[in-house]
Amino acid sequence: MKGIFRKFLFINILLLSSHSYSQQQTLSVGWELWYPYQYYNDKQKLSGLDFEIFNAIIAQTRYAVNYTELPWKRHLHYIKTGEMDIAMGSSRTPERENYAHFSLPYRKETVKLYVKNGQANKIQITKLEELISSPYMIGVEGGYYYGKQYQELIKRNEFQSHINEVIDIEENVQLLLKGHIDGFLVDPVTMNAFVKKYKMQGEFEQHEMDIYSDNISIMISKKNMNKDLPSKIDAAILHLKQSGKLDKIIQSWTQLQVINK
Repeated sequence: MKGIFRKFLFINILLLSSHSYSQQQTLSVGWELWYPYQYYNDKQKLSGLDFEIFNAIIAQTRYAVNYTELPWKRHLHYIKTGEMDIAMGSSRTPERENYAHFSLPYRKETVKLYVKNGQANKIQITKLEELISSPYMIGVEGGYYYGKQYQELIKRNEFQSHINEVIDIEENVQLLLKGHIDGFLVDPVTMNAFVKKYKMQGEFEQHEMDIYSDNISIMISKKNMNKDLPSKIDAAILHLKQSGKLDKIIQSWTQLQVINK
């Protein structure tokens, strides 16, 4: 009788442990429409460069994933509060380091100023701070990171008066074509994919001004209870780099050259 009871108790402990383990292994991962990094493809399946890389990372771990679409600003707030565990495609900043861990970099990001075709030579600025004494209005997307220089400049009212913040690239494109802004900041891969998707070749060109270029990582909420998560993700990224698979994934999504002047 005692042996049966012990066996029953052991099975229940295993079941409880298994349930707890499975709960710990499900990660809440947010995403936002950001073509070609994160989006629904023609078959209504989640696709994009960030998704393919992240899925390759997760495949090397014991975690399950629950994806949730939400705006980037809200996503950052949920990473801070612990309501979301992970954000893909993240820039590392001192402010974000207060509430999140950052993985090893898994790709690079560059931001450029895009203007109407034929206008690049007419916009006479060579660096962001020159916007202050210029007549130009530049579009940006809310919550996005545009580098340390931009972060410092945006604190100044005289710089803010030349910045128009919107939700996404579609809004910036519409505002530019209507003449409400003189250009907008975006990374060339996104711009190139947007132009191809909407067949807008020849509508835009890249200004020569340097804005920002840096590494992109996976952001992990410090509220996540699994303390091994950052190291496991780093190990997976390192393996993908060493095997050459990471480069192959990136090249498959960035074969097209950026739009030049």
